[in-house]
Amino acid sequence: MEPERVAIVGAGIVGLSTAYFLQERGVEVTVVDRIGVAAGASWGNAGWLAPALTVPLPEPAMLRYGASAMFRREAALSIPRLFDPRLIRFLAGFTIHSAPSAWRSAMAVFTEMNRVSMDAFDELTDDAVDEPTHVAEPLLNGFVSDRARDTLARALDAVVKAGGEADYDVVDGDELRAIEPVLSDRVTTGLRLHGQRYIDPPRFVDSLARAVRGRGGEIIGDFDVTEIRDGARGVEVRSAGEKSLAADAVVIANGTWLGELARPFGVRQPVQPGKGYSFSVVPEIMPTHPIDLPGQHVACTPLGDRFRISGVMELSSVERPFDRRRIASVVSAVRPMLTGIDWEDRREEWFGARPCTPDGLPLIGPTRSPRVFVAGGHGMWGVTLGPLTGRYLASAITGGPVDPLMPMFDPLR
Repeated sequence: MEPERVAIVGAGIVGLSTAYFLQERGVEVTVVDRIGVAAGASWGNAGWLAPALTVPLPEPAMLRYGASAMFRREAALSIPRLFDPRLIRFLAGFTIHSAPSAWRSAMAVFTEMNRVSMDAFDELTDDAVDEPTHVAEPLLNGFVSDRARDTLARALDAVVKAGGEADYDVVDGDELRAIEPVLSDRVTTGLRLHGQRYIDPPRFVDSLARAVRGRGGEIIGDFDVTEIRDGARGVEVRSAGEKSLAADAVVIANGTWLGELARPFGVRQPVQPGKGYSFSVVPEIMPTHPIDLPGQHVACTPLGDRFRISGVMELSSVERPFDRRRIASVVSAVRPMLTGIDWEDRREEWFGARPCTPDGLPLIGPTRSPRVFVAGGHGMWGVTLGPLTGRYLASAITGGPVDPLMPMFDPLR
């Protein structure tokens, strides 16, 4: 039977999008979160909606970089050398899925998602979400050499070869600086990437939360879910503080904590935290375009009165605290590439964990229980694919059309 009331664990963009699209289908929703709206990776990420760059994380170049990064503290990819069985299992699966044939198979799935991912955003903003998406025309990519630039060009060409879209043109450093004077003379060449967008992540997710509440949905913070009980007539969601919530079905969409709750229902895929760090600065001339610095593994996003700098992928446990060295490594990498910035005047220093799967594909769909569903494991692309995930899952939960891609996201795979 179609559920009348669904509980959703996680008030990030994935959980709130699922709530919104369930409401579209007449379902009553209650969203709970261990902290509150956009308290995790949905808050401090770069906010890019860039289908041309949304590709499977496991791929040969990432594997090669990861192997060398283990021995460099300043590397953008941080892999601890301590023995951790879960991390070893994740890395073993990641290695297998980094083979070229595996990447092409996963890329075929991403190509289909990327084709419609922006439609799901448009559905939100055309209706009840009042925070817009912004056109990144163009999204700038800056490099110190032609060789580094050509590496990204080949990657974009591979996206096109796989059936995706990646419209770009090559420019020199002066042309880039004419668009964004914040780029330094170290930037000698680059690409202008067309057809992409971006959002202000906290503002967008807050707007989405208001839309869910405006339609009668309830969002409860300080609700740290520790157990989901599956009964014959429904589910009970229980918290560490002895709070409980009854519903006909539940969606687990709490990011890197997903695995602990989903494991009793047959989900065995490891969900590895990939922590990202970000902070904001105020340049002398505020940029108006997103800037990608692939050689430094840093993404920069204009968010009105501030410029967000995002970087690092730290594969460590969710319990590991904020590591100030990671912020320092981002500053060290990006300082030569940008000008007119007081790097000591940093604001909104943040870190959060992206939920990564070994094969790079998200976990979306039912578990062994017909009342327990999963939505997560998007890695770096939770914001880009969050609304689409919500639309996919809401349709599946309510007996609507099931997208042909859904078997690829099977949480029980």
